[in-house]
Amino acid sequence: MVAGAGTAASSASAAPASPWFSPSSTASAPGAAGAAPTPLDRVVPAPASVRPAAGSYALRSDTRIRVSGSDGSARRVGDYLAKVLRPSTGFSLPVTTRSGDDGIRLRLTPKAAGVRTLGAEGYRLQVTGRAITLTARGSAGLFHGVQTLRQLLPASIERTTRQPGPWRVSGGTITDVPRYAWRGAMLDVSRHFFGVDQVKRYIDQLALYKINKLHLHLSDDQGWRIAIDSWPKLATHGGSTQVGGGPGGYYTKADYREIVRYAASRELTVVPEVDMPGHTNAALASYAELNCDGVAPPLYTGTEVGFSSLCVPKEVTYDFVDDVIRELAALTPGRYLHIGGDEAHSTSHEDYVAFMDRVQPVVAKYGKTVVGWHQLTGAHPVKGAIAQYWGTDGSEKEVADAAKAGTRLVLSPANRAYLDMKYDANTPLGLDWAGYVEAKQSYDWDPGTYIKDAPESSVLGVEAPLWSETLQTSPQIEYMAFPRLPGIAELGWSPASTHDWEDYRVRVAAQGPRWDAMRIAYYHSPQIPWPTS
Repeated sequence: MVAGAGTAASSASAAPASPWFSPSSTASAPGAAGAAPTPLDRVVPAPASVRPAAGSYALRSDTRIRVSGSDGSARRVGDYLAKVLRPSTGFSLPVTTRSGDDGIRLRLTPKAAGVRTLGAEGYRLQVTGRAITLTARGSAGLFHGVQTLRQLLPASIERTTRQPGPWRVSGGTITDVPRYAWRGAMLDVSRHFFGVDQVKRYIDQLALYKINKLHLHLSDDQGWRIAIDSWPKLATHGGSTQVGGGPGGYYTKADYREIVRYAASRELTVVPEVDMPGHTNAALASYAELNCDGVAPPLYTGTEVGFSSLCVPKEVTYDFVDDVIRELAALTPGRYLHIGGDEAHSTSHEDYVAFMDRVQPVVAKYGKTVVGWHQLTGAHPVKGAIAQYWGTDGSEKEVADAAKAGTRLVLSPANRAYLDMKYDANTPLGLDWAGYVEAKQSYDWDPGTYIKDAPESSVLGVEAPLWSETLQTSPQIEYMAFPRLPGIAELGWSPASTHDWEDYRVRVAAQGPRWDAMRIAYYHSPQIPWPTS
């Protein structure tokens, strides 16, 4: 997480502009309007089970979205689906609770025997000539099923102006459940600040590929990005700059609540991170008493790491930690709170262990589960703690030992899953300390066997971090995330038996026209056979 430079972050979240957006020609591309409907097994992530059948369903001007369920969740998913489909089709697509055997039917049946195996996030999608029926136990399953349905429709369904159609979906049945419970993406809003609308744009893109965790890196040496009432200068002073010396910024509590609300509407849980005891210069600059010598350092706008540390022996440090965790936990309905713990090079090992021994119980005190970078395994992870791995070869013995002792692992190997790594030597953005990471390298690994000697059952899931030393705008985020993010999402969702690079590269190539329609500024990897006509 080193090197790079930048200037002020853009607040724009609208459609990308040159040079970060260059749509491909999609007149005859797979999934284009008028082409044969997309086969059921051509989506990303790959479904767990596909049974094709003859025929197809066609959306028409009289199609209705029929929802059933007792708590309103199916209605909310139906409204979301209608909002996606109406602009391009021009159809009214009324959402109704009236039953019927036609149209698009969203069924929430948590107690039905036939859906028990789907779990909290699985779904069944059945397509006949008369109806599309989505069945799930919970709203997350319905929502994920809707994302699959979107990909089975022509790519032009994503456009915001009326398109000619036809809007056909291949016949058959998909039964789909995720491999892992944790399928995350991290956005670093500390090195460069990204506003609420920019975060929402990224959330919408993550949701399309069934990502269910949004990890927000809210503090670092260059900026503190969340308002804390009991320590107000953290945001007003510590959040006043960023890499390169730009204006920075921070989220008010209302801003943060809106991000949490919006993420939840897309079935993502926000995991906030306050990095400690290192990566803390913004906090140290805001309050002199947090420093061992009682002297506040200047704000920092560079990109070096490992030079800062909270003062472990001082009792005020733990007053600070308690206040921050208490306020952040109260804002966060999700189960998890990330306390960082990486690159604490200015903290002695003894102090690091002592710090983590005191801080982890504070997280539990406020009702949250501790998440930390994998250096936490060199201390004493508490029962139930989650360690996020960001190494490059999976050989760290302390990680495997902690996993054997019950610590769960989220895998983010930097030379596979870090979306800020350059694709090659000519990539205009990003870093290269973990090497170049092209699309194949990002996809072609197995989370279940990556950590040497760790039990496969210890793996909770995967996450794709995006550090922002060199990123300032939404188009730049997208350029680094796509096409690698969908590959990480597939590793988290799809059965290991479906993981095949040659098959995946064809499926992800077919996503290109969809990204063009959505004005996503993706990197045209030469490893992927993008449509050219």
